[in-house]
Amino acid sequence: MRILSVVLVAFLASSLLRPAGGETYEAVMRRMAENGLREWASHPTIVGAVRAQNQNNRGMSAERIAALDRRWRSEIASPSKPMVQALMANVLSSFLNLKKRRSNGLITEIIVMDKYGLNAGLSDMTTDYWQGDEDKWRKTYLEGPGSIHISGIMRDESTGHLQSQLSLPVVDPDSGKAIGAVTIGIDMSTLFLPGRSGRPASPGRASP
Repeated sequence: MRILSVVLVAFLASSLLRPAGGETYEAVMRRMAENGLREWASHPTIVGAVRAQNQNNRGMSAERIAALDRRWRSEIASPSKPMVQALMANVLSSFLNLKKRRSNGLITEIIVMDKYGLNAGLSDMTTDYWQGDEDKWRKTYLEGPGSIHISGIMRDESTGHLQSQLSLPVVDPDSGKAIGAVTIGIDMSTLFLPGRSGRPASPGRASP
C-alpha cells in the first residue's frame, strides 16, 4: 500500500512538469483520486477504525447524534475538551496526522467519518462532530463505492487554509461496500497561482 505522502508528492511533481492545457482544479484532483487516493481511503488503519466505530455506534438515534454534536461544539469553545481530546488522541487520528505532516504542506486536513457521518478520526479539530448534513459525507458514503465529491475553493474556518476538499467513500475490501467517508483538504496555493483557477503553479513554487 503506497503511503499518502508519496502518492500526493509524486503526482504533484509529475503533473506540474507537464502543460496542463487549462485543466480545472476539479480535473486535477479527480486524477489524484484515481491515481492513489481512492486506494488509500481503504487503508487497513482507516477501515479498521471505521468498522469499530460503526459497531460501537450501532443503532445510533438522531437524538443521540444531535446531543453528541452539541457537546462537541460546546467543547470547542471551552478550555475543557475531554470528548475532543479523546478523539484527537486515538490511533486513527495519530495516523492521519502523520500522513498530513509527511505531505509537506500539500494536505491541510484529513477527516474520516463513520456510516452515521460522525467523526472517527481527524488530523485537525473540526467545528462540528457530525458531518452527515454535508456533501463530503452525503455525496460519498450515501452514493457508495466509486463516488467522489470535490468542493469549491474555500477558506476553511477550522484550519485557515484556502483549500478544496476531496471526499471519497471508505470501502470495506471484504464486502465491497461503503462503510464511511474520508475528506482530504488540498492546499490550493500549492496547486494553483492566486486568482488563476485551473492553472497549476510553476514547478519551482510547488516543489515539496
